[in-house]
Amino acid sequence: MAALLEERKEEIKDIVCDILEIDPDELTDVSLFKEEHDADSLRAIEILAALEKKFGVVIDQSELGRMVNLEGVYSVFVEAADK
Repeated sequence: MAALLEERKEEIKDIVCDILEIDPDELTDVSLFKEEHDADSLRAIEILAALEKKFGVVIDQSELGRMVNLEGVYSVFVEAADK
């Protein structure tokens, strides 16, 4: 599963940057979407929906609380892709 994540990391980061309307250089794996990039909860829902659409995974909305930075998004994605 780690190999799948490595293949998808750049695509996931691009999706997140597009939704948050920030440059990829501004986003690190641990920078917080809300606190550092002024993202609201709607942006998190958009990220979740975009991942589901792009990769054909199903992510429960209860996972939104974990999707506060790229590390969280990667973790949620891997778990969803593993189902």
